[in-house]
Amino acid sequence: MTDQATESTAGEQETLDVPMAALRPSLEAVLMVADQPLQEVTLATAVGYPVADVTAALRELAAEYAEQERGFELRNIGGGWRYYTRDEYAAVIEGFVLDGQQARLTQAALETLAVVAYKQPVSRARVSAIRGVNVDGVMRTLFTRGLVEEAGHDHETGATLFRTTSYFLERIGVTSLDELPELAPYLPDMDDLEDELAEMVSAPVATESTPEPTPEPHHPSPHSGDGTEPDGGTEPT
Repeated sequence: MTDQATESTAGEQETLDVPMAALRPSLEAVLMVADQPLQEVTLATAVGYPVADVTAALRELAAEYAEQERGFELRNIGGGWRYYTRDEYAAVIEGFVLDGQQARLTQAALETLAVVAYKQPVSRARVSAIRGVNVDGVMRTLFTRGLVEEAGHDHETGATLFRTTSYFLERIGVTSLDELPELAPYLPDMDDLEDELAEMVSAPVATESTPEPTPEPHHPSPHSGDGTEPDGGTEPT
């Protein structure tokens, strides 16, 4: 009996040595990280105080915030407590959240987004090769707007690959990439291509008496062959 009493006393002493945090600051700390309303029992368990004390403290905090006209308030909705922004500051919050999200995409951004949509997964260098211009800035814009996302790495070059997001599908009003329109109707007609080829063939050529220009080092065009990326497929630094 003596040993059991000693163990019990030691256990109680150990518990008493652990300081209990102040109730109201503890509730504020827990509520600050909550992503959903918390019931009073849950909060009481988290802070280690009786439910009645927690309920009283929550009501006091809510009244204090309202009296001080804070930008946020503590509400009890559906049996759970959570912080909410005050209604009168809704316009400020809307402006902050939607800042830049309603601006129209530039033509360059739309063209880049189209390349990603039809060629995904695709690297930035590959998109640059197809468009013939550097697209780093535009890709960052599309990434920030949530229209494209990373999709792993190319196993040959190590380049980061990108694809369109579900938000992109939502914005254009389709449920899957299979619903994207076919590109064929937007490509040049064969007659137009034949006319261009005929003009190239009939163009005058230099005679033997005409000095030939000094050949320049060969650099493959971004649009030549099978569209090989100029930099070998590595990400631009």
